[in-house]
Amino acid sequence: MKKIFTIAGLMGTMVFTNAQIVINEIYGGNANSGAVLKYNYIVLKNIGEAPASLSGAAIQYAPAVGAFTQYHVLPDITLAPDQSYLIQEAATGDGSINIPTPDFIATSVVNFDGTPNKSSGLKISGVSGKIALATNIVQVSGPDSSNILDFVGYGSNADQFKGDGPAPSPTTTMGIKRILGNSNDNRADFSIEGSAKSGFVQNPFIKGNEIVFGSEISDVKVYDTFRRVVKKAPTKTALALDIAELPKGTYIVTGTVNNVPISQKIVRD
Repeated sequence: MKKIFTIAGLMGTMVFTNAQIVINEIYGGNANSGAVLKYNYIVLKNIGEAPASLSGAAIQYAPAVGAFTQYHVLPDITLAPDQSYLIQEAATGDGSINIPTPDFIATSVVNFDGTPNKSSGLKISGVSGKIALATNIVQVSGPDSSNILDFVGYGSNADQFKGDGPAPSPTTTMGIKRILGNSNDNRADFSIEGSAKSGFVQNPFIKGNEIVFGSEISDVKVYDTFRRVVKKAPTKTALALDIAELPKGTYIVTGTVNNVPISQKIVRD
């Protein structure tokens, strides 16, 4: 189980319990010359039912392949249930649109190898990378490190991730956003923000028996809210998928387009 600081007891003692604060959104504009936003950003969110503290915690960053290379610490914050926390990271260099007013502007970045880092905030790749929310500044080795609160590998080149595959890459205009709480599967949990407009699933609110895609999708799978695969496409690629046997409810559809993993929430009515 993942762990996190929470407030417990009348004395306010900090303890580790099941994860509540997660990485909820990521926007990377570096290594992406078309980025339109001025800054990279990360959004944390408390998805639990009680206030949770991040005292002593840090955001750690790694390229798509290889070890975590740098980090910055977080202020001593406590998030209420359902509260989000916007962290402004490094400037993208090409963007012209401001992000919303951040809750925290990251400045000092520390390299794990001891070399100087002059960046103000993390330079987050818009193609593929790894981001960890850790309880401390000890370098994490992967999603199963003991100091991990949450871990997201994104983009098809990511060599580490939680679950069956990495989250999709951000686009030049949109970050990736958590759509399934925390099922411990980056591929199922994240989608490109606003992906309903991208032509992946044409009918996210399904009243019939078929999911219709906007183009051919490879390796289609359907997950329930417990991260169980409940349906797979019978062929390598598909333009539609029959789900007549699935009961009404919320599901996550995943697949691949041009070697990029994608996912989207659907509701069978």
